[in-house]
Amino acid sequence: MEVFLGVPAVDGSGIGTAFVIPEPVKRAIPQHRIKIDELNEGWERFEIAVQTVTLQLSEHLDTLSKTSNKDKAQREVFETYILMLGDPVFNKEVKDFYEKELFNIEYTVQFKSEQYAAKLRQAGNYYLSERAQDITDVFGRVLDEMLDIHPFDINQVPDGSVIIAKSLSSADTIILSKRKLAGLALSEGGVSSHVVILARNYGIPTIVGLEDISKKVHNGETVIVDGNEAEILVNPDKSTIDEYKQKIRNEYLHKLELRRFLDKPAQTKDGTKFHLYANIGTPEEAELAKAEGADGIGLFRTEFLYMAQGGVSLNAAARSFSEESQFEAYKHVLLTMEDKPVTIRTLDAGGDKLINSVDLPLFEEKNPLMGLRAVRLSLSHPQVLKTQLRALYRASVYGNLRIMFPLITSVSQVEQCLNLIQVVKKELQSEKIDFKDDVPIGIMIETAAAAIISDCLVNISDFFSLGTNDLTQYTLAVDRENPHVSNLYNEFSLAVLRLIYRTCNVAQQNNIPLSVCGEMAGRSDSIMVLGGMGIRDLSMSPKLISSTKELLSRFTIQELEAISAKHLNKIE
Repeated sequence: MEVFLGVPAVDGSGIGTAFVIPEPVKRAIPQHRIKIDELNEGWERFEIAVQTVTLQLSEHLDTLSKTSNKDKAQREVFETYILMLGDPVFNKEVKDFYEKELFNIEYTVQFKSEQYAAKLRQAGNYYLSERAQDITDVFGRVLDEMLDIHPFDINQVPDGSVIIAKSLSSADTIILSKRKLAGLALSEGGVSSHVVILARNYGIPTIVGLEDISKKVHNGETVIVDGNEAEILVNPDKSTIDEYKQKIRNEYLHKLELRRFLDKPAQTKDGTKFHLYANIGTPEEAELAKAEGADGIGLFRTEFLYMAQGGVSLNAAARSFSEESQFEAYKHVLLTMEDKPVTIRTLDAGGDKLINSVDLPLFEEKNPLMGLRAVRLSLSHPQVLKTQLRALYRASVYGNLRIMFPLITSVSQVEQCLNLIQVVKKELQSEKIDFKDDVPIGIMIETAAAAIISDCLVNISDFFSLGTNDLTQYTLAVDRENPHVSNLYNEFSLAVLRLIYRTCNVAQQNNIPLSVCGEMAGRSDSIMVLGGMGIRDLSMSPKLISSTKELLSRFTIQELEAISAKHLNKIE
């Protein structure tokens, strides 16, 4: 048996079969001129690749049910792909360009498919825009076949796996959540990375900081993940397996015991009440939040909607997330939560959350976490923000909606967002579309700038939400995704706690509702500190709600205040 030590990220234990995910390969298309006598060879390679991809799609179609609604959408996509591959008109255009321009066949296929897709997008029709994305997708598969690139399909991961990887994208993690995973073992990523946040939401035991783990463990080996001790045990003996089976059973029994708090209010031993909300990233998670007894949704990370629909490969076509798609997603969450408050954060893309979207072009930055991300990105692409706001306001009639803007650093940013809201409202009124006019508008306090000027921001905000993950990252100048400095990431830093304390005081003095939706809101040690500061609204992974109720029930508010005062270095 081999034992590997890492950094604990998500508690719990799991036993499963190792599934090593290879590092992704990016498609690089060469461009060069060819000789006339090379034309036939290139065209034959193209035809063979088309035939191969068509056969692959046909074989996959045969595995899908013709009557199941679950398989209907996937069948329609693959049937469309097969028709496109056999389109004689498009193939003739490719061949004519190839023979006239004498560019290599790979560049020719890419150029013509992108050119045709661009024409369809410019038609301004949603259906044609979707077909444009289909063209890019399917001929991307042909190019992969010609270049002998075989992108890993994350959907291949079987139930019961322990995922071994250097890193995972947030999109991959969302897809993997559909599997019954035994655990995650990653070389990269911090305890507050977005992959870990998602894993915590899905209850997947996770360890990070396992150096070169993907090179040391092999597919098919039995692996135990101990998220509490941050240990990976490879090829354990029978007695060790039996020991962990009992641990897993005990963890399960403890979860059952916590169910007695499901319908109880969150309150301290002396009766001080708290509100516990859920953080979610997909509409389906709202149902989990409701089942776990959440008082509402404290944070809906809408960027994960974009990630989840962007495809499973780096080579997948960029997609557009339409107003109608967003409207249906927001409506689903609001209807699920009924009259409970639902706080939906506008797109927080950029930085470490890259989105493959035709609406937001990818670009490189020397320091992306300090660059064009979150509200900055939205304001630089106002049409994207406007589309999202239209979808939000249309959905507002279906529940108790609150809208929140991320990474605010100035009053003017909020004013720009509010101005765009007024534009959206006037448009909806002129189109005679119903919406709620009094939706509360709040902001994330997740930079030192926002915390320091919180006394100014109260004048143009209906509520505050403390994003402690980014607040810690920016205050301490520590990239929380970087394993080389992850040991410096400390939410209990006095600098961070003082900024939280200041914001809390400003909110109390101005009667502004304040919640915490960062990872501090879900950890036992930090819950006590935050509660002692006077914070009564916490938003966390749905699976942590019952354990948080149990924790609060063991302390008086005076005890929490004493714990908080100790950490705040005797701040009064």
